[in-house]
Amino acid sequence: MTPAITLKELLIWNHESADFWKAHLDANPALLELPCSIDNSGVVQELVRHIWVAELRWAQCIAGLPMVPRADLPKGPLSTLFDMHEEFAKTFRALLDDPAHDWELVVTLPYEWLPTHLRNASRRKLAGHVLFHSQRHYAQLATHLRTAGFPSEFLGDFIFSSALA
Repeated sequence: MTPAITLKELLIWNHESADFWKAHLDANPALLELPCSIDNSGVVQELVRHIWVAELRWAQCIAGLPMVPRADLPKGPLSTLFDMHEEFAKTFRALLDDPAHDWELVVTLPYEWLPTHLRNASRRKLAGHVLFHSQRHYAQLATHLRTAGFPSEFLGDFIFSSALA
């Protein structure tokens, strides 16, 4: 057995974290309007939107689908934002289950603001990026809420995931 952690296992961790935040924010809806400067979001809801929009758009990129412009995606409510996470997870799972999917295919990113030498990445690298991107922001969100006096009890470390024994 290889000691590697798979993208499937990281996706489980990601989905558990998203489920936690959806439930926590559903139970505490006032937190969505809490000021938040992480990623220039303005309020917590916009940070959560950023996380789930990024997931969906990266899944589209990895799948070779057109990336829906960020501005065309919903701004709320939370349940609609979570639908984007669900669509991401469905697309991502389908790619992981497809033995013909070429994870080493290099994709050119459509971001003019990126220096040219950073615009190419394999689908596999993009997959790792999107999963860690979400987790990084979930950890920032937990810290932000705790610092603002609203601890969440988020256990976001991978060791707490059910993905592995």
